[in-house]
Amino acid sequence: MRTRDSVDAVIKAYDIRGVVGDGIDTDFVHDTGAAFARLMRAEGATVVAVGYDMRDSSPELAAAFAGGAAEQGLDVTMLGLTSTDELYYVSGSRNCPGAMFTASHNPAKYNGIKLCRAGARPVGQASGLGTIADDLVAGVPDYEGRPGSITESDVLADYGAFLRSLVDLTGIRPLTVAVDAGNGMGGLTVPAVFEGLPIDIRPLYFELDGTFPNHEANPLEPANLRDLQQFVRDTGADIGLALDGDADRCFVIDEKGQPVTPSAVCAIVAERYLSEHPGAAIIHNLITSRAVPEIIAENGGRAVRTRVGHSFIKATMAEENAVFGGEHSAHYYFTEFFNADSGLLAAMHVLAALGHQNAPMSEMMERYDRYAASGELNSRLESAAAQVERTEAVVAAFANRTESVDHLDGVTVNLAGTPTWFNLRASNTEPLLRLNVEAPTSAEVDALVEEILGIIRA
Repeated sequence: MRTRDSVDAVIKAYDIRGVVGDGIDTDFVHDTGAAFARLMRAEGATVVAVGYDMRDSSPELAAAFAGGAAEQGLDVTMLGLTSTDELYYVSGSRNCPGAMFTASHNPAKYNGIKLCRAGARPVGQASGLGTIADDLVAGVPDYEGRPGSITESDVLADYGAFLRSLVDLTGIRPLTVAVDAGNGMGGLTVPAVFEGLPIDIRPLYFELDGTFPNHEANPLEPANLRDLQQFVRDTGADIGLALDGDADRCFVIDEKGQPVTPSAVCAIVAERYLSEHPGAAIIHNLITSRAVPEIIAENGGRAVRTRVGHSFIKATMAEENAVFGGEHSAHYYFTEFFNADSGLLAAMHVLAALGHQNAPMSEMMERYDRYAASGELNSRLESAAAQVERTEAVVAAFANRTESVDHLDGVTVNLAGTPTWFNLRASNTEPLLRLNVEAPTSAEVDALVEEILGIIRA
């Protein structure tokens, strides 16, 4: 019998994730497949698609999940090696729920499951994961009906053709594009997506290897971008792209080897959408740069601010009938991609913007970089109570300099007389307090970071 604590340790706010052999094993995953199938069967599903990344543990875990789902009467379509957005493509185009085995950017010892409903609609803690957790603790009831079948399907070519149909790159000037796949799934999907386009791909770490021998597949960490930055300069590439392990996030490097902020990518893509959809709603989460809603407004769009996290973004996309959504973590969501996120689709929009004008990437980006930012800074605290206590102490310290405070996600403090702001929020998956600061200059950002962290880490 599983305990509530053991189940809650791996079922997070947005997905299921943990260390293989310590919370995540074939028995747990088999029963998770059964619980998910039971939930989806109650909603009318008959088929579930299952994909997995290049981690050593992924094939066995995916097979165990498929077995549990089939025992509950769902037919299972095994996609084999897949990126997360490729799984979303199948879920959306075939209108079936899906399960993706990946721990995204986490180290090799981790694995997990990203789940979605038919149409790539999200499954979060309040929209299904809680029910699955209850079944795992109580025991999944046996299904008395006929078991489902398990078949295989290769959709890579169809997925690539679908993305190419969404962004026309045939008329751009030829571009040399350096891509660091981080030994993740981009090594499989990038060649399929860019096939036949006027793009010269320069590959770095395209070999699928779930042990991540070169660096972790987490481009959010600056250290993991250094190889690509040098590779861009060495190859004379026009642009660099860095993908995470399951290739649903994409970071951009300019021709000088300098990172382009995800907020700037949000602004580029938003402009492109608003040129085709005047007045449309664009979603951005609360830690994207203030420049994003400014540029959306300047282009006649309606900026909608939301919490951090894909389930919130996807839900708000549907509620607001938005055409695009972006997060500062480099997740980008598209209405024609079933409101789901795709790193390569975002990259294609950036390549289209770059390739339809003659300036280098660094010059093209100048109008989007309006403020300095700290990036996300994490502080490990011993308890949730400590996180609350330190957050309240920071808010109190800035009380006489504050114009407004909101609690949409953690606490966001806007300072009086300046566009400067900072956000403090607790991680949904780790005992961390996350800080983001934005100000007009780097010096102002550095001073605020020093002051705030001095309170948090005292």
